Amino acid sequence: MEATTKMKDKYLALKQNLKNLESMVVAFSGGVDSTFLLKTAYDVLGDKVIAVTARSCSFPKRELQEAVDFCNKEGIRHLICDSEELNIEGFSQNPVNRCYLCKNELFEKIWAVAREHDIDNVAEGSNTDDDGDYRPGLTAVKEQNIKSPLRQVGLSKQEIRQLSKELGLSTWNKQSFACLSSRFPYGETISVERLAMIDKAEQILLDIGFHQVRVRFHDNLARIETDSDGFSLLENKELREKIHYEFKQIGFTYVALDLQGYRTGSMNETIKTANENPFCPECVEKGLGGCS
Repeated sequence: MEATTKMKDKYLALKQNLKNLESMVVAFSGGVDSTFLLKTAYDVLGDKVIAVTARSCSFPKRELQEAVDFCNKEGIRHLICDSEELNIEGFSQNPVNRCYLCKNELFEKIWAVAREHDIDNVAEGSNTDDDGDYRPGLTAVKEQNIKSPLRQVGLSKQEIRQLSKELGLSTWNKQSFACLSSRFPYGETISVERLAMIDKAEQILLDIGFHQVRVRFHDNLARIETDSDGFSLLENKELREKIHYEFKQIGFTYVALDLQGYRTGSMNETIKTANENPFCPECVEKGLGGCS
């Protein structure tokens, strides 16, 4: 599959929009979207672009290293800031607006970097697919006046992957990733120890050969979400036994496979939407999910 004329038009519109901004700090996670945004911004604005990556216990070291390696390879200025979410009041209790609390604090730190370097714009890499799920972090994007160039020109995840492929970015087929805190049901306490358990469990699966995978935390049970290729791997009895054994060494008693497979935002399935219940509009706007 090649990029369509429509995709190319969006890409040209993106480059023009970035050129109009003149300078930018990019919130860079090293994922598919932020890598594409950062690369395009650097191609357009050169040294007027700075990448900032947050370091925390909910961000695996492998992801941080990939972000560092990319910027080193491309010659992009890259700063790492410490943004420990567990220090944010209320975050560890994992409320439904957890992502808002995290993003709000993170963008404050990135804005500080921008001001220090006399840059008037901060951008993040959300795309149009993010509009279809419960995303309280986007409320922080709006409140903090963060640019969302990919959403602005109407680019979807699949379009970003295709354009990334044509740009020669290795991230074009990288698995989707979200911070490790997203593996916990709302209301389940998040701790350094529990985050480490999830990180180790997912690394075991990645090392085995799983591509798209999540390990969801349910106290002493680990629920694995994976794609069709992952399901095929799990047909091997010896492999299943190996996974069960290694997960028990981490601290899980039970290991389960989610028959619905991998999907983004599966922890949001327990949240009632404003259409299902007359939530207070103010709470919905703030990403609180509702007040009842």
